[in-house]
Amino acid sequence: MTDRRIPLALDRVRLTYPDGDRRLTALDDVGLRVAAGELVAVAGPSGSGKSSLLAVAATLLRPDAGTVRLAGQDVGVLRAAARTALRRRAVGIVFQQPNLLPSLTSVEQLLVTAHLRGGRRALRRATERRRAEELLESVGLDASRRRRRPHRLSGGERQRVNIARALFGTPQVLLVDEPTSALDHERGARVAELLREVTRTHGTATVLVTHDLGVLGRADRVLHMTDGRLAE
Repeated sequence: MTDRRIPLALDRVRLTYPDGDRRLTALDDVGLRVAAGELVAVAGPSGSGKSSLLAVAATLLRPDAGTVRLAGQDVGVLRAAARTALRRRAVGIVFQQPNLLPSLTSVEQLLVTAHLRGGRRALRRATERRRAEELLESVGLDASRRRRRPHRLSGGERQRVNIARALFGTPQVLLVDEPTSALDHERGARVAELLREVTRTHGTATVLVTHDLGVLGRADRVLHMTDGRLAE
């Protein structure tokens, strides 16, 4: 029986990549369970497998072995279209670089995400705009900044838009890749605290990959990855 309180579960996951005549192991017998409302930080050196872990959790890569359960579903038995639909519905991704569209305001960044997900009726546009405004307010952007384009926002403010955009689809799982790497210590600390608040408020199962040791104190658990292996 699937425990709905565990939106993300990886069991004995192994992932390899071709490298000439051999294969390199990116993930080696990895197990991970993240509960709703829990923030788990994953630290480790470059090349240790952290990015591969996020890619497998997001269903962007299929592992060689093991089981990935997302929102209660065994991803391995799903066809490509079903995996894509599950990802869009259940996963929010906060990228290292916000990559905001330069011509759009903060509110419009979220609304275009809804459009790209597809299937939104015109009658719901007003509802979507209200939700976009509420999400941006919840991550600390006041009304004037919600009308600004990216070049008029600070790095920390752009990352806040990035987080709100990831939450717009009401995901059960939030995957966060080095969110403070381009920020100074003070702005990075604010973003880390915001991620903890977001995890609690929205009840997401959040996995945060980071090199920033200052971020680790905000996590409920800290895991270390070395040579594709994950440990407390």
